[in-house]
Amino acid sequence: MKRNRGKLFVISGPSGAGKGTLRRELFKAMPNLIYSVSVTTRKPRAGEVNGVDYFFITQEEFEKMRDNGELLEWAEVHGNLYGTPKGFVEEKLNQGKSVVLEIDVQGALQVKERFPEAVLIFILPPSKEELASRLKGRGTETPEELEIRLRNASWELDKRELYDYAVINDDVDRASSELIEIVKREIGLSGGEGENVLSDDRGFDEKEEHKHPLSFDDDNCKEGKGDRK
Repeated sequence: MKRNRGKLFVISGPSGAGKGTLRRELFKAMPNLIYSVSVTTRKPRAGEVNGVDYFFITQEEFEKMRDNGELLEWAEVHGNLYGTPKGFVEEKLNQGKSVVLEIDVQGALQVKERFPEAVLIFILPPSKEELASRLKGRGTETPEELEIRLRNASWELDKRELYDYAVINDDVDRASSELIEIVKREIGLSGGEGENVLSDDRGFDEKEEHKHPLSFDDDNCKEGKGDRK
């Protein structure tokens, strides 16, 4: 009897939106999901563990993987390279297991091209002011890096309509419950029909985005569109 192929989920959104927090809550509720750890040339941050948060590799190692076709997707973001090992993902999907990627918008759109059945979920902050506050509050970026991430957020937000779902992370408990329900529904563990949650009235409509004082300007996003952590 042929085994049913697993479901592929892709979570992305601007840095500071809370992707990692919601993803961890998802895995607490659904521990049978498989998390695909990305490779990156970025230096580890304090508290990050190699093989858990990322596989931290050299640029030479990354380029070798890329040139050998070992990456499902890859992107340069903020001057660092990120990618998803292809073999691991395909192996788990073929075993009938559902796999979750937490990657940037560039990578997510590459995955959607290769796997049209992939479910793309965009995580939004409640507002751009809150996004800026979160990034400043975590204190992991230099002022220059912070400015780049804020600029790139505009490009990412413009791409959210290409996603299957959007979840606004205004409250971790509510947002994680919504994310869990989406994944359960897509896997077939929930009876609810649900709706695509792309429209919202909390400051992310096209007219309001261009009025925001942070001036998220697409023309200024040349350092690497999209965002990973």
